[in-house]
Amino acid sequence: MSKPSVLVTFDSMKDINRGYYSFGKGLGDALIKQNHERFKLKYYLFKNNPYIFNGNVDILYLSKIHRIFFPARNEFDVVHLSDQTCRLRPNKVNAKKIMTIHDMNKVHLKFSKPHRIKVYIEKLRKLIGQCDRIVTISEFVANDVLHYFPEAANKLRVIYNGADKLIVPDNYSPAFPPQKPFLFTIGLLSVQKGFHLLPALLKDNDFELIIAGIETPHKQKIIEEAEKYDCLSRVHITGPISDGDKAWYYKNCSAFVFPSIAEGFGLPVIEAMHFGKPVFLSKFTSLPEVGGEAAYYFDNFEPAHMQSVFAKGMKDFTDRNRAEEMTAQANKFSWERAANQYLDLYTECLQ
Repeated sequence: MSKPSVLVTFDSMKDINRGYYSFGKGLGDALIKQNHERFKLKYYLFKNNPYIFNGNVDILYLSKIHRIFFPARNEFDVVHLSDQTCRLRPNKVNAKKIMTIHDMNKVHLKFSKPHRIKVYIEKLRKLIGQCDRIVTISEFVANDVLHYFPEAANKLRVIYNGADKLIVPDNYSPAFPPQKPFLFTIGLLSVQKGFHLLPALLKDNDFELIIAGIETPHKQKIIEEAEKYDCLSRVHITGPISDGDKAWYYKNCSAFVFPSIAEGFGLPVIEAMHFGKPVFLSKFTSLPEVGGEAAYYFDNFEPAHMQSVFAKGMKDFTDRNRAEEMTAQANKFSWERAANQYLDLYTECLQ
């Protein structure tokens, strides 16, 4: 008896500095490892994708014509659209269809005009209606989906992401080695990440702050806040960094700080906790699900409150030697677990 054929779209992996790349690489590798011949897997990628899974899976390359006609429309039993941008439209394939929704940040941030948000919601409603199962990567996102699309309740489930356990090569040195104990954060330099709030944490201490990620005009706001707190010489904005540098910063930082107000999940939090580091997070969106009781949380973004949470948290972490708690929390999330849940879902769709 032939194995069921499954197509998984990873066409959002083009930029190695974006979260979709980490998601695609982590889940894609784990699906291959955990499949155990259950399915005939094939991945849908751009031809210039920076990672092609070491030749361990068949590849179907994206073509512009697929928006109009998908020649392989009848070749798969299950098609998993691994994010909601799905360049391969669900109505172009004859198969059981699963779509993973990573976030609905647009409705929270409200940077777009109301009519554009309405268009976004209606587009997502149409995609959801064309799929047999909907997966979200956190309960927070699931609640968003249920709020806007209650008709999706009977086909919705949560599958948490995993996170890679990063390794620092022996005798490794980053491109920018800080000279003092430092705090670390990473992500797109956008308003919603809240990195402009972090210079306030350098008041009355000698920490440096490393901010890594793709730069945007918001960088200027971070610089202005650093000047305000007279710590500009201790704030270092590196731009995108290598995997080696990222692992080194996680391993050697005094704490990981992440005051984001728009996270579908929050992979960097787990990556930091794998190294047993204290993590300081906003209490908003999905972050409490990821950090659990191990993390420290900012209830608001008033400088005095953030400074107090940080100072008390650092003391508590040291006094109670909580590194193992951080690692234990991170170990609750793994790509192997996520992959097995997706593979079970593929089976469920076919029954």
